[in-house]
Amino acid sequence: MDFQDFLLAASTGDLSTEPAAREHADLVEFRMDLAEDPLADLDDYGGELPVLATNRPEWEGGEADDEGRIDALAEAARTDCVAAIDVELDSLVDEDGDGAEALAAARSTDTATVVSAHDFEGAPALSGMADRLGEACSLGDVGKLAVTPTDRGDALNLLRVTHEYSAAGMTVATMGMGELGRHTRAVAPLYGSILGYAPVDPEDATAPGQYSAAALRGLLADLR
Repeated sequence: MDFQDFLLAASTGDLSTEPAAREHADLVEFRMDLAEDPLADLDDYGGELPVLATNRPEWEGGEADDEGRIDALAEAARTDCVAAIDVELDSLVDEDGDGAEALAAARSTDTATVVSAHDFEGAPALSGMADRLGEACSLGDVGKLAVTPTDRGDALNLLRVTHEYSAAGMTVATMGMGELGRHTRAVAPLYGSILGYAPVDPEDATAPGQYSAAALRGLLADLR
């Protein structure tokens, strides 16, 4: 998958919604942890949009148990329709992390990798954001950082880190979650964020503060 230009991912746990995403999205983020039989769903997928497979664990805001989670993500990386997978940074750097298996599977099949870090409680200081994003960038094709700003300063720090890493040639995806971070989903691409996430139906949001795919695409068009 080419991450040279901004891409909008329609986040869903149901691949049957892919036709509705085509008007506004460039790819589908398939939340495997929200599906009953995700590998079967991927095998049966006949949509037009490429798939970014994510199997988010409970400890990072998802619903997947640790048992078998990485094995399933590695198998997804070997599936033809999957153009990229998302691997949590902590599963790669923590002593007990097992994410390297999924990363290796992706590399063996030329599947792109998004290495992600999320903070649903708040936002680190500027240096902390820089450290987390830099570490993610060093391990994946895209480094993703999602934080929850508690004030406007946090949002400004996120945009600053986005700009600095993008200007240095890193491929980054950044966003603020929650009400104080919501506007950054539309603004961060102006500072170099290469990947955005939005549900087709706002009722199906997979993270706090997401716009619908149609709304985010419209905002991006107006701002650019």
